[in-house]
Amino acid sequence: MKHPDPKADQASIFLEVSRDDEALSLPLHSSIALFLLSYSECTSFHVYLVSDHPDSLQALSRVVPKSLAVSVVKREEVPALVQACRLPAVLDAGGGFCRAGLAVVLRYIIQRTCQLEPSRTDVASLLGFKNTCLKACAEVSQWTRLCELSIPSAVEEHLHSPTEEHLQLPAAVLHLEQRLGEPVRVHNDDKIRRQKLQQQNNKRAPQGAFQLGGPSTDQGVKTSPSEAQKAGPSMVAHSAEPHRGVELSAALAKLSVDAVSPLPTRESSDIRKVKTTELPELEHVFAEGLYFTLTDVVLLPCIHQYLFSLQQHAPHLLACLPLLLRWYQHVQELPGVCSAAMDCGMALFSPQVKRPCSPQAEVTRTSEVEQEKPKPSQEHFIGGPRPTLTKLQENGIEAVFSPHPCPSWTLHWESLPAAVNPTEGKMSDTRAVRKRQQLNNLVAMVTEQARPGNTIVDFCSGGGHVGIVMAHTLPECQVILIENKEESLVRAKERSSQLGLKNIGFIQANLDYFTGAFQIGVALHACGVATDMVLDRCVQAKAAFVISPCCYGFIQNTLKFNFPRSKKFAETLTYKEHMILCRFADQTAVQLPPERRFIGKCCMGLVDLDRSWAAETSGYSVRVMTMEPESCSPKNNMLVGVPAVKDEVLQF
Repeated sequence: MKHPDPKADQASIFLEVSRDDEALSLPLHSSIALFLLSYSECTSFHVYLVSDHPDSLQALSRVVPKSLAVSVVKREEVPALVQACRLPAVLDAGGGFCRAGLAVVLRYIIQRTCQLEPSRTDVASLLGFKNTCLKACAEVSQWTRLCELSIPSAVEEHLHSPTEEHLQLPAAVLHLEQRLGEPVRVHNDDKIRRQKLQQQNNKRAPQGAFQLGGPSTDQGVKTSPSEAQKAGPSMVAHSAEPHRGVELSAALAKLSVDAVSPLPTRESSDIRKVKTTELPELEHVFAEGLYFTLTDVVLLPCIHQYLFSLQQHAPHLLACLPLLLRWYQHVQELPGVCSAAMDCGMALFSPQVKRPCSPQAEVTRTSEVEQEKPKPSQEHFIGGPRPTLTKLQENGIEAVFSPHPCPSWTLHWESLPAAVNPTEGKMSDTRAVRKRQQLNNLVAMVTEQARPGNTIVDFCSGGGHVGIVMAHTLPECQVILIENKEESLVRAKERSSQLGLKNIGFIQANLDYFTGAFQIGVALHACGVATDMVLDRCVQAKAAFVISPCCYGFIQNTLKFNFPRSKKFAETLTYKEHMILCRFADQTAVQLPPERRFIGKCCMGLVDLDRSWAAETSGYSVRVMTMEPESCSPKNNMLVGVPAVKDEVLQF
């Protein structure tokens, strides 16, 4: 393993090394990142393997691509921004910009590869249609959560105890199997579906061909289970027939024009007359449909290790995953996949299935999949808020707003550098005035709490309006901006560079990937449950918080949060009644009638009162107040809290 000095202009990628029973290994997230680096042939990163036992890392040399510059580093030697995040993480050459979390890091590797080698269209295509593959964070996307978190976690849990007597298929794996059986929709798929109908009519494929999993992607014919049992022990290995199914042909043709013969350009007249609703459905070739994407890159190291373990310890369960086995075989046909896998110590193989899935296993599959199915994210409610408001009043619960401690406090905007002003963030003059008023409120609250040496985190920072002002105003404090949208954070970094700020750092990550210590958390207009995520993170860190919520109508139950949040609200309101409050809390726009805006403001206050009571059970003193002037935003609430462990109250 190499130990060269990293280049000054080279970004660094930090990967976790785990230790189990005195043996070192790479967690799946680390293996996935290395596989993508090998597949994309990207050498523009210096790789650091992070471990508490760096002297023994030579044992991992076989799973690290030889083309990469690799060093080992102790955890305490990792740069501060990276230490504040869950790995994997990438730190830019300047050291002030960190990207953390599996999906964020992988997407950046792809972007970086394409910047340096624009001809690598095969790598660019990994980002999928409109470059959205795994872009949505796991908190709001069931699919991202399944691929980025649930499946790696389930596989690693299985690998720790693969020989249990009653081994069962993980719910996450069964969920993926189910998704692979759903019809595929791709952009402009009408032509491909007509070609599939033409292929089925021509019946070019041999009738005796078999592929586990129902409809054969390669031959376009169906084989019954009884016929499958006659096919011999190896029912998954891909046939070498020259005729492929139209889905696989289209998938491979997208990656390389030389990979397969071109598909016919025009169908017969009878095929062209068939209604779209009567065309055959397309089947999955890869995880998101027909085309190989970043999702497949994430899944391959996970599923490879899982199938290999099943082959050794519970081969009878392989027959319960026909679609996953077919996917695994298709991935191996892609140019560069097998060599990249071998480079990372993964010897891809063809699992051997010798008997069909047992009825008992089928029952297990059904029940597990039902458990894994996502629940409806949002109910639709009918009716107004008055019955709910009345119910709360009858139980002694009303919206109460604390007086603003310094309603006239303002920054001296005229004397501040131009790059501090929100107008630098590409907004109109009218909106910039309101934004400055909002910033006055937040900075006033933070200034009274901040002490020299404190770390202040601007959550959901966007273009950096809050964080940049605080870094300039409080030079003795360290300010960290956290945002999951790269474009916004890059714009914020450019503004801070104009100011020459040295006390500011940038982290592109979802909130769950930030684990660092801090003393004050700030968020301006954190949408929906993002407010609750920021509150939760501040409570975990025992940090003070100044939060302005937004988008109450997007609030909903998640894996982490159930509403109402506080005990007293939960004893009074049902989830449905609380959601009615949230829906009407969004009706505070200036163009609405005054009475409706008043009700909206009351609902806002009640939702935030529930949040404040939940925080108070963790030992916080919390105030719900209104920004000054009220006209600075329709969402003008502020939650200001300090932990009791500080043994102090807000003083102004």
